Amino acid sequence: MSENFRSAFVPHDLTAPVTGASTGPLAGLTAAVKDMYDVAGTRTGGGSPAWLAAHPPAERNAGLVEKLLGAGATIVGKTVCDEFFYSVAGTNAHYGTPVNPRAPGRIPGGSSSGSASAAASGVCDVALGSDTGGSVRIPAAFCGLYGLRPTLGRMDLSGAMAMAPSFDVPGWMAAGPGVFAKVGDVLLSGSAARTPVDKVIVLDDAFAQADPEVAAFLEETLAAMGDALPKMSHGAIAPEGFDVWREAFRVVQAFEVWKTFGAFVESKNPAFGPGVRERFETAAKITAEEADAARVVKRNATEWIHGVAAPGTVLALPTAPCIAPRADEPADYMESFRVRVMRLTCTAGISGLPQVTIPAGTISGCPIGLSFIGWPGADEILLELAVTLSRFVGATSRS
Repeated sequence: MSENFRSAFVPHDLTAPVTGASTGPLAGLTAAVKDMYDVAGTRTGGGSPAWLAAHPPAERNAGLVEKLLGAGATIVGKTVCDEFFYSVAGTNAHYGTPVNPRAPGRIPGGSSSGSASAAASGVCDVALGSDTGGSVRIPAAFCGLYGLRPTLGRMDLSGAMAMAPSFDVPGWMAAGPGVFAKVGDVLLSGSAARTPVDKVIVLDDAFAQADPEVAAFLEETLAAMGDALPKMSHGAIAPEGFDVWREAFRVVQAFEVWKTFGAFVESKNPAFGPGVRERFETAAKITAEEADAARVVKRNATEWIHGVAAPGTVLALPTAPCIAPRADEPADYMESFRVRVMRLTCTAGISGLPQVTIPAGTISGCPIGLSFIGWPGADEILLELAVTLSRFVGATSRS
């Protein structure tokens, strides 16, 4: 195995693995955790050396870390993430960019970049991340992994750094469908809504956001899955276009990010990396009135999306609009990329619905993710769907 996997882990990593219970559903498995979850006796950095230096070691494990350990998993390390989680690229000006082992020379996606890199490198069986605006879904897609953004509120966030609480959820990634689904039994809480899937709507407006070769590839993949899915229909999800939802998401997220980190930023004046600095400068200027207006859009969008994603109905869409960009793409390209990504991720993000991404195959050797959004509490159904569809993974590829 290449030593490149070390790029997935923070410099202030665990000095030794934390061994889990001797028995349990995850006994014998290993896990890596994003550097936003407390591990007792260690400091949590959130991708920021300034935050790391300003906070003492955690006195106890985050709730999800405790669940993993209690189920038998061993925690092997803490992973790199984008600074304060404020990006979907997976880069970090302070710690470097974790290698994308499935697409060398290309970004891993973020902000749970190190977690995706570790899982795709094979150094852990499951990787714990978080997803506010796509931070599990995008790195999972770019690194050829299974990933879940759960229903808002279905996973424990105690002992985890916040970003934008209206959207923040934990999430996880894994290379294999069996382990991926098994983790759900350990980490998901609350009530599951186990309505059988009887309808799949292919979101044509979402497919239109993707590069033509990506859209065509995923449409072929869905066609190949036909016998394993209910009869598919085509439709649209965003009546006024995705930019209305994307902008509302951006405004509320920025307003909440500043409430979460603004006092720290003003008092410590941390040295931000490119992109993150500009987003914080913008966040500082969002007014309460602007945030309230965006929340009205959010509320209306949530009601609409929940009406379409009724129990028994799943929505199919590309996880990302393109293959992973090259690591040396210029800043203006990456800002355009961020906008395109948010058009696809905002549906589940703004509505709080669960979304699973599966590794559909590759284009030019680069992984492509196919996603399904379910109704509130459909997390277990989506995990089972991922297992059912796993036999089609890699069935199609393009050079």
